Amino acid sequence: MTDDQIMQDVRDGRVEKLAIIFERHHAAVFNFFLRMTGNRAVSEDLVQDVFARILKHRATYRGEDRFTVWMYTIARNVHFDHLRKSRDAFSLEDQFEDLPSPEPIPEDNVIRSQEADLVNRALARLSPRKQELLVLSRFQNLKYREIAELLHCPEGTVKGLIHRAIQELGEAYRELTREACRHEM
Repeated sequence: MTDDQIMQDVRDGRVEKLAIIFERHHAAVFNFFLRMTGNRAVSEDLVQDVFARILKHRATYRGEDRFTVWMYTIARNVHFDHLRKSRDAFSLEDQFEDLPSPEPIPEDNVIRSQEADLVNRALARLSPRKQELLVLSRFQNLKYREIAELLHCPEGTVKGLIHRAIQELGEAYRELTREACRHEM
């Protein structure tokens, strides 16, 4: 069964089928939040909020959009609510925490780990809107068409916004790389 068919069953009262939707999508939603917040515990809580809202608002599901678009609309709203609640407590950059690995990193992975850290720090320097666009398109692999549906704007606009976000990410990454080189000297 497709996600749309399962969600229609959930909407019609067969709420036990939400477990199938959860199994299919909880990891992707978790990764979305982890990339947006940089915090595992917060991300786990936000995933739970998404699926609680899906259950609570199941009657609003019409099946007109693809299920993933509807689900990410809810995820975006959960993230915006989280940002609104925590805006005074943390700056956007402060929400990214360093997550130490429980195992030693082999030497050949050190460079990749450092580059990933720089990308995450560069991503944190972008506005929440640009972060979200990059996470949805590059990490969640949503198509431009799906993002356009999610944002209620033309696909061409999404392409332009993502292009500018990538350029800004590149600039932030290069700046962080220069800063890292200066500190090593």
